[in-house]
Amino acid sequence: MAYLGVNIDHVATVRQARRTYEPDPVLAAGQALLGGAKVITIHLREDRRHIIDRDVRILRETVPSGLNLEMACEAEIVDIACRTIPDQATLVPEKREEVTTEGGLDVIGEEARVRSAVERLHGVGIPVSLFIDPDLPQIEKSAELGVAAIELHTGTYALAKGDEQQRELQRLIEAGRLAVELGLKLHAGHGLNYLNVQPVAAIANMRELNIGHSIIARAIFTGLREAVAEMKQLVDQASTYPALQSP
Repeated sequence: MAYLGVNIDHVATVRQARRTYEPDPVLAAGQALLGGAKVITIHLREDRRHIIDRDVRILRETVPSGLNLEMACEAEIVDIACRTIPDQATLVPEKREEVTTEGGLDVIGEEARVRSAVERLHGVGIPVSLFIDPDLPQIEKSAELGVAAIELHTGTYALAKGDEQQRELQRLIEAGRLAVELGLKLHAGHGLNYLNVQPVAAIANMRELNIGHSIIARAIFTGLREAVAEMKQLVDQASTYPALQSP
């Protein structure tokens, strides 16, 4: 059964729209945990458009376990991670002009930068996950770097329709199988919502799903605790699906 990780960045987005103190993502994390989240995920971007340094510090003090810090391979952010010691660091690509993360990290093309960040994080005992597309060579390179996990980018799957979505799901299945064969923990996230999450949650050996926007959007109408509980129920029920494997 996959753990549910809740990304609370968009609570901070609302706060930063007014540059004020509310809504507080720290309080959101507490509600998410009460709703059943196992992991709290935050992305400290270079431009601090949502999560800010204060949030990272306080969440490290208040989230008892399962704090996942998404971050670019930038020295400043790596320094903060090494001081804060999250339970996991997930390295992601980052462009200042993007609205949200647009794809997976190019571990092959940026091997030197990624390796340097991984080594620094490992040096202080932080497990590392790499956010990558379901591309087999990228998975193989990730395993070579000795990281604990990969998080498969599910954005293309989430946007696809009909037969194309089934093809994208098959890519995720095959990528997940290779990751596990190479000794990597299997995570997934990006664009998952209440309508498309279960097939991904049912992939064999799926360990963690990180979901944010759809939960926060639903919470506007239902309340965050109920929104998280509803998503957790869907993830838990996926264990009744037959494990999805490549043919």
